[in-house]
Amino acid sequence: MSIVVKQLSYIHSNRECLFRNINFSVSKGQKIALIGSNGSGKSTLLRILANRIAPATGDVSSTSKPFYVPQHFGQYDNLTVAQALDIDSKMKALQAILNGDASLANFTQLDDDWNIEEKALTSLRLWGMQHIELAQLIKTLSGGEKTKVFLAGITIHSPSVILFDEPSNHLDRDGREQLNNFIQSSKATIIVVSHDRTLLNLLDSTFELNQNGLDVYGGNYEFYKLQKEEKLTALEAQADHKEKALRQAMQVAKEAAERKQKENSRGNRKQLKEGVPRIFMNTIKNKSEQSTAKLQEVHSDKVNGILHNLQQLKQQLPEVKELKMIFENSNLHTGKILITAQDINFGYCSKYLWENPLSFQIRSGERIAIVGKNGSGKTTLLKLIMGTIKPSVGALNTADFKHLYIDQEYSLLNNELTLFQQVQEFNEQHLPEYRLKTMLHQFLFKQDMWNKPSAQLSGGEKIKLIFCCLMISNSSPELIILDEPTNNLDVQSLEVITSAIKDYKGTLLVISHDEYFINEIGVNERIVL
Repeated sequence: MSIVVKQLSYIHSNRECLFRNINFSVSKGQKIALIGSNGSGKSTLLRILANRIAPATGDVSSTSKPFYVPQHFGQYDNLTVAQALDIDSKMKALQAILNGDASLANFTQLDDDWNIEEKALTSLRLWGMQHIELAQLIKTLSGGEKTKVFLAGITIHSPSVILFDEPSNHLDRDGREQLNNFIQSSKATIIVVSHDRTLLNLLDSTFELNQNGLDVYGGNYEFYKLQKEEKLTALEAQADHKEKALRQAMQVAKEAAERKQKENSRGNRKQLKEGVPRIFMNTIKNKSEQSTAKLQEVHSDKVNGILHNLQQLKQQLPEVKELKMIFENSNLHTGKILITAQDINFGYCSKYLWENPLSFQIRSGERIAIVGKNGSGKTTLLKLIMGTIKPSVGALNTADFKHLYIDQEYSLLNNELTLFQQVQEFNEQHLPEYRLKTMLHQFLFKQDMWNKPSAQLSGGEKIKLIFCCLMISNSSPELIILDEPTNNLDVQSLEVITSAIKDYKGTLLVISHDEYFINEIGVNERIVL
């Protein structure tokens, strides 16, 4: 086994238990998808496996030191590329030796890795990062470049165990394809936390982290979905059966208690009629009460047993089933011209963003994806379309229509507000308080989160809160603009949101590197940058 995990638990500083007593093992060369809802502890579990944080209890053993590709890179911002790749000390030792310092410490540090710098630069070139210098600070790089630095680190160190946390989040289409090819061809043991369903379908097995522990499915994501659906259907059928059994048991208990009470009453009247002495009547009464109590205890045990089984079954049913969304449809007739761009470009003097000016039309009812490599100007084009900036050359004409823009920074939200205050801001329908709280619950925000500041939410929780607010506002924009909407969402929420977007009848404009998502929502046109 490459990785063995025994009785692993993790408790937050606020004493909230994230997961408890998890056990699993990963065979050499196995490729695992680790999935679960936002907040279930996937990234935390990965960091424990990478030995970045300590568990509350339990033990992790690995055949070799895992190589960890994180989701967030803020902790590396003040490091150089060489430091982030953990080759800085070797490079310094090599430089010292070349300068005449032949100390044992330098040779020990270098460990015969004489071509370390050349190997690092070759690895960066392999991931299209030939413009990056090893002395460059990580904070000067884009999100996609930071990810590729760590992917290059895999080539440098050749680890036998690799841990990926959302590796495709910031990668463009070509970067994702290169990552997928690497994972498919690699002989290493791999665990991947991701919402990228194309990537998840390349992996051997699926581990689902949930409120009940860790469930193992022996196949890729599509196989997991089928097995999960069958499991949930069976659980729902069992729950329905137990609910019927509970109602029956409660009815039987009620009828038995009523019969016993009638029997006792008839017995008492008969004894009075026959003139039975009071002392004997008290003895008979005590025996009758004991008999009644014993009967009630038998029925109560049966009811409680069924109730306990029912509660256990319901705990295994996912809360995400409650998450439902319905977008209001656009009022514009299909085919109306909303935007016309004629030879537009953006930049200054001769330094324009696009080599060839852009010309296109967007009509009501169309579904259009803006695609291109990182840095190709996709978000800039959105700003031009929305009128927040003007093209440097060319003409851009827009009709009168209402649009909704959901960006990567979740700017629709006010980070100073709590969750409940946030939904109140969108309550244009003046819904009563209990309706707002019901909708928060339906979007999987429990009562203990309602007074939590929006700034403290994860990216996945923020986008779910945005969609919750949109449902409350009941607005019907003619154009919905989505800028990388799938980043940070767990796969279950992603599928619900995908379904809602598929049902929306208005115009859709989306930036996404997630081909699975683009195909799912029915994109029929592309603007390629």
